[in-house]
Amino acid sequence: MIRVSEPLPLHCPSTVEVQSVSVVYPAKEHTVTALDNVSLDIEEGEFISLIGPSGCGKTTLLRVIADLEQVSSGSVRVNGMSSRDARLKRAYGYVFQAPALFPWRTVLANVCLPLEIHGIAMDQARQTAMAHLERVGLKGFEGKYPWQLSGGMQQRVSIARALGFEPKLLMMDEPFGALDEITRDRLNEQLLRLWERERRTVVFVTHSIPEAVFLSSRIIVMSPRPGRIVEMIKSGLPADRTLDIRDTPQFTEIAHRVRVALQDGHGGEH
Repeated sequence: MIRVSEPLPLHCPSTVEVQSVSVVYPAKEHTVTALDNVSLDIEEGEFISLIGPSGCGKTTLLRVIADLEQVSSGSVRVNGMSSRDARLKRAYGYVFQAPALFPWRTVLANVCLPLEIHGIAMDQARQTAMAHLERVGLKGFEGKYPWQLSGGMQQRVSIARALGFEPKLLMMDEPFGALDEITRDRLNEQLLRLWERERRTVVFVTHSIPEAVFLSSRIIVMSPRPGRIVEMIKSGLPADRTLDIRDTPQFTEIAHRVRVALQDGHGGEH
């Protein structure tokens, strides 16, 4: 049973509509169900975090929305079109767990690459790339190579690259999971400022309860495999929050609700 902690407004258009989606992988001995009858509407401008134990299907759900994984049943729509059409029309940006930058290309050239591939004129591609590097705080580093940057800076290059086509939807698969806590905190705050300014719809996968609570307008808690949504928790924290909010009773209360939902998910029938 899904529990919705607070009612959501009904007037906002949905950027993502996931309806009764299941993903089943065939195997010789027995099939593996990664997602089981998952339904989720994500409204325009929301920051959604998907959280759950390892192997619960968080990344699978993200990849389904991005049309990088095929559903066994159900349907997905992104910005009013099929997920396949959204992918072909570059309607979203995707940031992977690892930066996946080409070491022989400069920062600017890495950000320009997808624009070049899709036929954008070089001058326009460079102008667009520079604008996005400035957005993520990397103006002045465009001539550096990835190996000259810290892990956090490399991941910011990946975010700039994902923003290249001005997507309304940004999907992020544990982009800060491999970073130290101090760097992770700083990038969390920078990502939140970016979302606050531009109000893109963000779908963010994480294992971290504090990260999910700090970043999100709504937290989607998933059960162990087969992945199901066990609770949706609306944050209610102010949009202009800083890291200091983690010391407040409101933050602690939301984090407790997430933790309890994760424990309840483990106790279900799976």
